[in-house]
Amino acid sequence: MSKSKRLLDLMMTVNRKRRFTVKELAGEFGVSPRTILRDLLELGELGVPLYSEVGPHGGYQVLNERILPPIAFTEEEAVAIFFASHALRHYKYLPFKEESVAALQKFYHYMSGDVRDRIDEMKHRIDFVTPARQAEFPYLALLLEAATGQKVLQIDYETKGKRMDRAIQPIGIYASNGLWYCPAYCFLRGGIRLFRCDRMHAVRVDTAGLAPLDLRHMHLGNREAYSHVQQGAEQEGQKEPGQEADGRQGRVPANDKELSRMYIELTKEGVQACEAELWSASLLHIREDGTGWLEGDVPREDLPFFARFVIGLCNEAEVQEPQELAGRIRELLAEMLVKYK
Repeated sequence: MSKSKRLLDLMMTVNRKRRFTVKELAGEFGVSPRTILRDLLELGELGVPLYSEVGPHGGYQVLNERILPPIAFTEEEAVAIFFASHALRHYKYLPFKEESVAALQKFYHYMSGDVRDRIDEMKHRIDFVTPARQAEFPYLALLLEAATGQKVLQIDYETKGKRMDRAIQPIGIYASNGLWYCPAYCFLRGGIRLFRCDRMHAVRVDTAGLAPLDLRHMHLGNREAYSHVQQGAEQEGQKEPGQEADGRQGRVPANDKELSRMYIELTKEGVQACEAELWSASLLHIREDGTGWLEGDVPREDLPFFARFVIGLCNEAEVQEPQELAGRIRELLAEMLVKYK
């Protein structure tokens, strides 16, 4: 093995390992410990942050600020990665805002001149627009760390104009329509709730000794794993399906709430409008021609929400059942007409 290839392989190896000894590396690469020591010294000069410890249990370790080994990208891959990061610039708050900006600048700086020219030409011809919000989200990094590290947090949370302390264990965070949300287990309510991150006035790691739950099987990609548990959300002062006064939302067993069978026919435009709604995933069905329908058992208390939603779709939706929902729509339209006489 040539020295240059050994150094590259060694860089990838030490980045992968947390701790290692010279003897271990010498055996893995089939060279003498003296050769490995020289190679490690060269890696240090190249910028790999190595730290050595002496003693019977000593060895080497790479500091937290590890660097990635060189990665070869095609021109198309480089452009795609640049714009994937460039799209995040519309978010004033990110869990890794400064790092994202620094990575983008570094990535752009080391591109060849012709690739930079191509990116400069494309910058103002493609965009990923996010609604501008005045809300602030200063605790995203802490929430994400708690979600990945299975930690319990204490939050000062505001809902319906009232503030209260809540102990939560985050599952993750996600952005939607310019806002950040955090599904989490709420120790006060004893179930999964969805919290608006901008309504968290303070967030800190719990010091009261609450034992964290094992939520490793729950994440944003498998919401069905906890979709049967009551959840909570507040959207711009408007209730979502299942939302109660304390911010709870979600699917609840039939013996807990009275359900109504709902069926709503949708045009293509109606389907597209429903696809933008987070709650529609389990209700929306789409035909090959692009039309579709909403169908499922929903709590009766959610009918006012669906009535307002259908009115917003105008002629793109037609309620077939329940008749109670159609009646609520007629009532709302009558109240609206009074204002415009």
